[in-house]
Amino acid sequence: MTHIFEVANVRCGGCANTITKALKEAGFNEINVDLSCEPRKVTVEILDEAQSAQVKAILRSLGYPLAGDEEGVMDNAALKLKSFVSCAVGKFSTDKESD
Repeated sequence: MTHIFEVANVRCGGCANTITKALKEAGFNEINVDLSCEPRKVTVEILDEAQSAQVKAILRSLGYPLAGDEEGVMDNAALKLKSFVSCAVGKFSTDKESD
């Protein structure tokens, strides 16, 4: 079944590349990151709630929590920093893969 996750801190193709790569490495297929709307939407083909929880955990570990998740000031700052690094890695990976 296809599930749509509304995600915070996603800004560009570098972010989308990082998210897609991490989810593919975890065994997920049919991944789409929609950058045309706010909040950004990550669509993933999942089988059950356990996989849904796994996707949420992967997104959060990269600095991309679900939109509307309540975080404290320090947690929010840490997630934004993680997303900045994930974005940079995604941009670098995209540039290197096209060489």
